[in-house]
Amino acid sequence: MAKIVDLHAYRTQAAEQRAFSPWRKRFGEVYTQNTKLADLSDQTLYILALPAEESAVAFYELIMGILDFGTATKFSYLEKSKQIKVVDIHLFLADQARFEMMHRLGWIGSFPGMRSSLLEMVLSFDSIKLLCKKTPPELAEAHSDYLAYTKLTSNDKEVLIRRLLPQALETYKKQLKF
Repeated sequence: MAKIVDLHAYRTQAAEQRAFSPWRKRFGEVYTQNTKLADLSDQTLYILALPAEESAVAFYELIMGILDFGTATKFSYLEKSKQIKVVDIHLFLADQARFEMMHRLGWIGSFPGMRSSLLEMVLSFDSIKLLCKKTPPELAEAHSDYLAYTKLTSNDKEVLIRRLLPQALETYKKQLKF
């Protein structure tokens, strides 16, 4: 009797293996196709939220693995259109990791990126990015800057939240006791 193979499940499993094998080695944690930012450890999230080469390489490993572009070390050999795609997705995922960190601090409420798995955010990048752009994160009422935040335009609200990033990284680092 012939064995029936679910092609979609096979492709997803292969993408999961390519994407998360380097992360399992790098972070010493287990990840699956369903892993969301909320599932990441505090230490891993902090590393991914940092604007540094280590986080960029980690994101390149994930993105290039999911898209089957090879390993992160092959990035500079990709054609320009693929490089641009990887960089765009990296910047988006880095923002989402930072929003998750601010969410854990209680500084922002929910945000659309928290509902999708990392795999989904890469594979459905265009549609999820559009959804996130339409519904940016909002500052939590408990935050000390909330009153000033309420008086700003939509674009200025986003700017205020992004300006909080250095303070959020420092506060999160102190909570982790690095």
